[in-house]
Amino acid sequence: MSAPAEGAFTALRTQLQEAATAFADGPGALEGILRGIVDDVERAVREPLEIFPVCHHSPASALAMARRLRERQPKVIYLELCEDMAPLLTELRNCRLPVAVQAFASEIDGFPADWSPLSVVAPVTEASAEYQAIAYALDTPGVELVLVDRSSDHVFQWETPAAQETGPDAPAADDGSALHGDAVGVEIGDLRPRFAELEEHLLRHGRVRHWSEWWHQYVEVPLGDSDHDTYRQVMLLIGSLFRRLAPGDARRVRVDEDRERYMWTRMREHLAATGADPADCLYVCGAFHAASRVEEFGVHGSDTFTITPRTATTWRHGLIPSSHAAVEAQFGLVAGSVSIAATEWAKNLRRTGVRPYRLEGQAGTRKSGRAGKSALPAPAPAAPAADRLTGFLQRPPALDALDEAELLGWSVQIVRAARRNGYLASTADAIAVFETSILLAGMRDRVKPTPYDFQDAAVTCIEKDAVPGRRDVRRLVEIMMGGDRVGQVGYDALPPLARDVHDRLAPLNLKLQQRGVRRALLDIAARPELERYSDVLWMLHRLLPQGAARPIMGDRSLGERPIQESWDLALGSHQRALVELGYEGVSIEQVLEQRLRRTAYAPQATAAQVLETVEDAVRYLRSRRLADELGTRALEVLAGERTVDGAPEVLRRIRRLLAHYRTAEPVLPPWIESFVKTGYAHYCTLLPTAFTDEDATVRQVAAMLGFLFSMEGLALSLGCDRTQLELALAQSHPAEPSRTALLWAAQTQLGTLSRAALRERCDDLLANPLVVPAYPRYLSGFLHALEPVPALADFVVAAVSNAFARLPDPVLLPWLPTLITTLRSGGAELAPLLIREAGRVFPPRLAELDAWTPPWRLAQERPPSAAPAGRAAARGVALLAARPATCDALADLLGCDGAWENVAPGPQGTVLLTHHPHTATALEALLAGA
Repeated sequence: MSAPAEGAFTALRTQLQEAATAFADGPGALEGILRGIVDDVERAVREPLEIFPVCHHSPASALAMARRLRERQPKVIYLELCEDMAPLLTELRNCRLPVAVQAFASEIDGFPADWSPLSVVAPVTEASAEYQAIAYALDTPGVELVLVDRSSDHVFQWETPAAQETGPDAPAADDGSALHGDAVGVEIGDLRPRFAELEEHLLRHGRVRHWSEWWHQYVEVPLGDSDHDTYRQVMLLIGSLFRRLAPGDARRVRVDEDRERYMWTRMREHLAATGADPADCLYVCGAFHAASRVEEFGVHGSDTFTITPRTATTWRHGLIPSSHAAVEAQFGLVAGSVSIAATEWAKNLRRTGVRPYRLEGQAGTRKSGRAGKSALPAPAPAAPAADRLTGFLQRPPALDALDEAELLGWSVQIVRAARRNGYLASTADAIAVFETSILLAGMRDRVKPTPYDFQDAAVTCIEKDAVPGRRDVRRLVEIMMGGDRVGQVGYDALPPLARDVHDRLAPLNLKLQQRGVRRALLDIAARPELERYSDVLWMLHRLLPQGAARPIMGDRSLGERPIQESWDLALGSHQRALVELGYEGVSIEQVLEQRLRRTAYAPQATAAQVLETVEDAVRYLRSRRLADELGTRALEVLAGERTVDGAPEVLRRIRRLLAHYRTAEPVLPPWIESFVKTGYAHYCTLLPTAFTDEDATVRQVAAMLGFLFSMEGLALSLGCDRTQLELALAQSHPAEPSRTALLWAAQTQLGTLSRAALRERCDDLLANPLVVPAYPRYLSGFLHALEPVPALADFVVAAVSNAFARLPDPVLLPWLPTLITTLRSGGAELAPLLIREAGRVFPPRLAELDAWTPPWRLAQERPPSAAPAGRAAARGVALLAARPATCDALADLLGCDGAWENVAPGPQGTVLLTHHPHTATALEALLAGA
């Protein structure tokens, strides 16, 4: 590319100066801006290394790129893309576009820990200039592709990892728009006004609603048929305009300028290392960076910029599926704009006859014959670049003729789609959409309706008060214009872990690489060899997001063997998550083990969380070695805890693990015995404080008592002392009613408080009018006490029944929601106990309820018995004395003779010694001899 003729832009510069003087009442800031824009364009055009300005996902840029590559045939292409992503570009041929090149780091070094994980994505669509350059360079012999933008590590060195702000036209996140996750997006050619007033002015005077529509109408359409010089100079003009009218955001300006310094430094280093001729090179970058004014600009720029070294963070790279909706959501584009751009790209190719570049063997594209690559025309001779801007700016906009056939086809298709989705649309609606599209285009000063005009017309004519189906008319138009195309990463481009998963599940014959849900039925009882597939699916269920591998029937519990399972698998729809899983290891077993260790050894890990990792190690990996290691870690964490926040979860998990090991192993693992001993002493120490601590809940204190009572037998057999628990309860002095009731229940279990005394205390509470309003809180404590003392179920049923019978409504009714929430939160353990005990106590039939007297009331109403007399006076034999027939029959059967005796009142403890004195005599002789 030769330099432009001397003074090629002099005429344009003079006209702009005169316009600035006329409109601004004399030369000043406006003149400086306009003259500076022309200087920027001229400077970029004069550069020996040809600069090709582009806009991301622009059909006009892609068309101009394809045309220029066939004319120019450069030998080196410098591309504005993260330099560390270069090795992945060859794998694009194994994918169906759109996809995104990703750099991912889960273990970081040199960045704040709360930034992890770090992720950078660069989406690639077919209707983009960067894809044309990549396809040309990879499939043309002798052409080198060099990525010159900052590395992924520098992206986070220079910027914070906060989620990119989406523009006002960004769609809400859904399954399609969330394919990139929370990754930081990098794109080639971010071209949008950074001056809010400028964008508002352009939209208002262009009579459009959003930036995507303005760009399509006033840039894409005019440049679609322009020559290379016109396209290039117009894009440079736009980039310079937006750059000079950008607000003074110092951080963003610094990052932009550092990127330009970085790229020009890398290009000069490559030119010096390879000796390439700048005339044989092409620099593809965004129009914003093409109009750079840094000192390092150009092949002859200064070399004062120093590239900082990367951090020690280990980056992993791969390809993940993308979609039009994901690109729109990440870069703040209006919904459907990328799909409309893809449709315009296909129309431009048919209209102009330009043959685009496509990677050989790429899925989803037509094959390009090898003859096309060898039959490239000879490079066109370089001609001096003339001033094309003056003519372009002075020429009135070309009015495209109305394409009635195309518009009519759109109108018929949208009515057909609306009918399929439940709208009551008819032929009259198709005519109305057709006429309204033309009317809206005329109101917006254009002859040919754009897809955005058609979309507004369809919504106006077809949309009713309510949407009858899942999709509204606006979404139907987007689908009709091309829909949300979702890419797919091919098998050969997947990381080893993802390929291993597909290989291990291949015998199921479910085509898991395709999008959608596949149903897998595993009859493991009939075919035991299917159990290994079940193991893989359960690990995927544990590692991947919800919905990727969802069990419909079957469960993976401790100690249970699967019989039959049913799965809904959507690995193709969650391909990004599977690819990112491959960054962490080469097999899912390795990744799961790493994640369990990472969770267990995290600084903020709790004993409950570590016990959960132990369960997962047993359930999914069936690894005794890992379970023992994590169990030892749980013991260390429990000993260091100073709160009881995780007591309920610890109790639940340690009970399950104990039940599993008692049935599956001949002896308990050493770590679990140590855990019980340490936990017994630990919770005994914390118990007095927990009873009075306002931060500790009643449920947590009940869980502590549940651990102490349920593990007491094992703990005592391992050497613990029950005196610890007795002292802990003796030192506990709660003031809150629910905790007081919990303490009473614990004392009853320990034997220091009898059932009769406990019942008497409750009666005293109900008899005291000052305490009655607080009685429901005592009941709440008794309900929680069922966790550590399930034998109190009958007492709790009696206490609740008495409360319903004796409490006044102003006290009882406000307490009912508390009762319900208490039972719901602990329903799995508490409700069955209460229901079973109530079913045992209450009459089975409703008709018997009126005549039924509660057993606890019968015990209270029974009069005190008289002094024992006759044969009923013998203590402990009241039933035998009242019903002697059974004893007499048994005596006759055994041949025993005897009669019932009347025992006189008085002590009866010496009767046995009187009849059998020999034992006492022998003991007396033994003691006398000693």
